Amino acid sequence: MQYPLTEKIGDPDLLVGRENEFRNFNNWIADIPRKGSKSTAIMARRKSGKTAIVQRLFNQLWSENGAVIPFYFEFAEKKTWYPDLAIQYYCTFASHYISFLERNKKWVDKRLSLEQIREYGLSQSIEEFVEDVDFLVKNKAVGGSHDLMWELASTAPHYFASRYNKRFLVILDEFQYITRYIYRDEKGEGNPDETLAGSYHSLSESKIAPLLITGSYMSWLMDIMTKYLQGGRLTELYISPYLTPDEGLQAVYQYAEFYQASMTNESALLLNELCMADPFFISCVIRHHTNPNLETKEEVVNAVHYQISNRRSEMSRTWYEYLIYTLKRVNDKQAKNLLLFLSKHSEREWTPAELKKELQLPLTVNEVQEKLMLLFGADLIAEGPTDIDYKGLSDGTLNLIIRHRFEKEIKGFIPDIKQEFLDQVGALTLDNKRLRGQLSSLSGKMAEHQLAMAFRSRKRFALSAFFQNVVDTTVLNLISVKERVLIQREDGKNMEIDIVAESSCGRVVLVEVKKTQAKTGLKMVEYFQEKITVYQESHPDKQVLPAFLSLGGFTEQEALPFCQAQGIATAVRIEQY
Repeated sequence: MQYPLTEKIGDPDLLVGRENEFRNFNNWIADIPRKGSKSTAIMARRKSGKTAIVQRLFNQLWSENGAVIPFYFEFAEKKTWYPDLAIQYYCTFASHYISFLERNKKWVDKRLSLEQIREYGLSQSIEEFVEDVDFLVKNKAVGGSHDLMWELASTAPHYFASRYNKRFLVILDEFQYITRYIYRDEKGEGNPDETLAGSYHSLSESKIAPLLITGSYMSWLMDIMTKYLQGGRLTELYISPYLTPDEGLQAVYQYAEFYQASMTNESALLLNELCMADPFFISCVIRHHTNPNLETKEEVVNAVHYQISNRRSEMSRTWYEYLIYTLKRVNDKQAKNLLLFLSKHSEREWTPAELKKELQLPLTVNEVQEKLMLLFGADLIAEGPTDIDYKGLSDGTLNLIIRHRFEKEIKGFIPDIKQEFLDQVGALTLDNKRLRGQLSSLSGKMAEHQLAMAFRSRKRFALSAFFQNVVDTTVLNLISVKERVLIQREDGKNMEIDIVAESSCGRVVLVEVKKTQAKTGLKMVEYFQEKITVYQESHPDKQVLPAFLSLGGFTEQEALPFCQAQGIATAVRIEQY
């Protein structure tokens, strides 16, 4: 896969997991050519991976070069003059469209100018580009129609989709900022135009250029949708900031490898447990731990606690900025008291009257409800089933920060979160059955990734160090190790190779990994042989070394003889790590 859009996550391998989310999005995208997909809003708090997901979707669609053309635009958190927004938006759309048509990835990050877009339109006989550019240039001048400029720009994806029978996915990141930072005054004086979100009222119903919007403040985004995109025009898709436990473990290994932190399987499990499989939390701990050694439970606890307790840690500073921004309208002791209580008792809903009684608040019931409504508007608590029910967020990461920040102010003492971590680790360690089960399952769930990590860490080795029946035992010098590489048969069907490791000498190792305890039979190895053939046909200059890791073993009468006959090396465990 190519990455024409530079992803904010950094190295593409750092985007781990989200298999369910990507499966749902891919199904949704698959319906776009048939006009079957409805515009969607991703609802999730900040640092939940929204931008990472939509940017990866852009790169995926661009690389596939299929029926859906991606367009990505991020609304900036800075003052922008109205006609400048129109030109930025149109130039970004045109650049992404042209880059897709011409397969030139440089025009994704470095958008074309109006003059370059006009020249392209002339050279390719796309009169719309010529006419649109002339219109934008003419109307940006004093006395021009800035409203018509924005209408032309915002409707461009839908118009081009209709005019040329194309399908676009319009990705609008940080959509909420369109209501706060766009000014009609060139100097940014006066008030911003809060109504621009209404431009998408009808566009959100497009089936040929559906929207995928994100926002870092859920209640703010909900207010915009209610006011300007009403009528259920967008499907609301809620995304958890947390990975599944298995995906969290993979994230721990991935970040540990990338940032060269030393860990054991047990310490990886403990870190994932304390960070609640939150990839942002995990990355903060591993990236900023002063000692690269995270092999003991004490080192893990200290590293996790530092991110929660030290005001200069990335985790603490990130959430402090968020809390300052969201609490500035309710920055008083009683509001913090409500927030702290609801965060600690998020298992049920509470009414204003119940909270007043429980906390003995010197406020009227109406005053309590007003503060609760503001806290909800700041995305710090959730609403219940009725207008007077409220509850704390089921968000362990945020709750830890809230407790550390506010508990002394409200309760008069600092919570001993570090001891709580130690108790949590101690309970897990004492629960030997659970711990053994989780540790033993690591080799199955993480076998593919662990083998790839072992390849990367050694670089120079003979394949016989890991596999038996190896035909070529000369030492490899690996320059690239990739996981889950997609290849395509002539009929268009996608196939996936678990590990592709390239050596500087032109040899390439292709590995299939079967993680279940059932023995691998003939059909499985025959399918792997088909993948080898497809890969070899598209890379005739490469010498392929095939290998199959099956944790459950191989059928001795069928699979093993086939592997030996085809020169496929075999293994039933990872001998080195």
